[in-house]
Amino acid sequence: MLDVPLQRYRTLLLTYLRPQRFKVSLLAVLIAASIGMQLASPQFLRLFVDGIVASATGAGSIAAQGLMLAALAYLGMAVAVQLVSVATTYLGETVAWTATNALRRDLALHCLKLDMSFHKAHTPGELIERIDGDVNALAHFFSELAIRLLTNGILAAGIVAVVLAENWRAGLMSAGYVFGTALALRGIQRSSTAAWRESRQVESELYGYVGERLAATEEIRANGAEPYVLAGLHRLMRRILLAWRRAKMVQGLSQALEVVVYVLALVGILALGGTQYLHGGMTLGAVYLLVVYAARLRAPLIEIRHQVDSLQQARASIERVQALFDERPSVVEDPRAGLPRGALRVAFDDVTFGYRDGPQENGQEAVLQGISFDLAPCRVLGLLGRTGSGKTTLARLLFRLYDPDEGAIRIGGADLRELSLSELRGRVGLVTQDVQLFQGSVRDNVRLFSERVPDEQILDAFRELGLWAWYRALPDGLDTQIEAAGQNLSAGEGQLVAFARLYLKDPGLVVLDEASSRLDPATERLLEGAIDRLLRGRTAIVIAHRLATVERADEIMVLEAGRVVEHGPRAALARDPESRFHRLLQAGLQEVLA
Repeated sequence: MLDVPLQRYRTLLLTYLRPQRFKVSLLAVLIAASIGMQLASPQFLRLFVDGIVASATGAGSIAAQGLMLAALAYLGMAVAVQLVSVATTYLGETVAWTATNALRRDLALHCLKLDMSFHKAHTPGELIERIDGDVNALAHFFSELAIRLLTNGILAAGIVAVVLAENWRAGLMSAGYVFGTALALRGIQRSSTAAWRESRQVESELYGYVGERLAATEEIRANGAEPYVLAGLHRLMRRILLAWRRAKMVQGLSQALEVVVYVLALVGILALGGTQYLHGGMTLGAVYLLVVYAARLRAPLIEIRHQVDSLQQARASIERVQALFDERPSVVEDPRAGLPRGALRVAFDDVTFGYRDGPQENGQEAVLQGISFDLAPCRVLGLLGRTGSGKTTLARLLFRLYDPDEGAIRIGGADLRELSLSELRGRVGLVTQDVQLFQGSVRDNVRLFSERVPDEQILDAFRELGLWAWYRALPDGLDTQIEAAGQNLSAGEGQLVAFARLYLKDPGLVVLDEASSRLDPATERLLEGAIDRLLRGRTAIVIAHRLATVERADEIMVLEAGRVVEHGPRAALARDPESRFHRLLQAGLQEVLA
């Protein structure tokens, strides 16, 4: 009846329903019981009606006790059907939300593993809509669609079979009603799917648009760009309106067709039953039974139509979810080596790299070209260069957020491609000037919500980094709440949290990307002391615009247009009047590199 990729649906169902075998089995039992009771209950109505008619016409008699038993049996079965329906709904929703939560978890984890180029091409709002909005739409797929569609299909088939057994002509009319409804559904489902798919896509664009503009509220208001933002919002909302209207029109058409087919089937059954009754071929109870079954046949078919409409929405979401799962990172793990304990050696061997989604595809040069250096354990490298020279890109390669196009990067003597990402990123630490803080306590932000880090270890980190006085000034200690994005902390306090976080990680290589810029003098002094303690016994690469930051460096490397133009011991370069570093010192490092 439905033109759908059944194998894809079956795979999705089995993947997320298999862990809930017991609940799904119990659900199936309840469904079977409900179907059986709904098929059997009209028989008690026939007994009751035929008994009343026989008593009234004198054609026979039935005891009042028998009529009462028939009525009570029907009433009891109706109550039982409702109780089973409540239990089925409860179990169905439990199964559905357990499955969708697992799907949401897997999808979020998959997105976190995708390349940075993917995340640059998709806004956070769009991904939130894909991970949450599309998955929410699938809650009905796991419960109301998969379960109710099956339930009502079996119920409709059972009713047709019972009517066929009662009267083959009425049975054929009932079968024609089902067949006509199926044809109506098949004729509309293609256009409905396309409309819902477009609606989901535009909704994800809307989430991305709103999220991006809200994040830039200060800039938008300062430049008077509100009309531009509202105009874009209007265009997206109009596209959603048009897509929703098309989908709803298709739903309305399917409802109208179903009503027409039902009326034709009911008129035919009434005409048949009335004729048979007048000629003595059918009792009044039997006629009433056929009418009841015809009315009851409509209920599962209406429900099937509703579920098919929902299935079209689910299909659009499934296709978008599957498209997200089909995205594959170019950074592939092939762990064959491990890292030694302690400080790590870092070596770049003729590394060239360009962003695949960047301007080099238009003929421009790669961001890094032929980078080679060897940094011994426990040494500190000061990395200098103008904006756009490739400093931050070099740091990203160390975390294997990207793989170099040419050459190799080795840490601890092992090629990055031979290390597991978890081990690599567990032994390499990064602090940038834009620290990511999350809504929660200081404790949770320092340990990144891990329950395995005790409070004593966090407090030891504050002591070791010289941050004890700052910690003692917190109003609620480790329970002090940090607002979303760290809005109630200064930039310097955010850096302090980041350094404590990094210290707990105990990396063998530390990368500081302009971590001490834009700080007030008091916080900078506190942070400088924390940096000294953090780098003790560790290898470090310090990306800096400020003289104070590179004074602790053992070596200096200067990048220009993605190439190494100078590399050597800091003291020697500082004394050499011909070196670039010496000229930078004389001119004022921050002003020259800005």
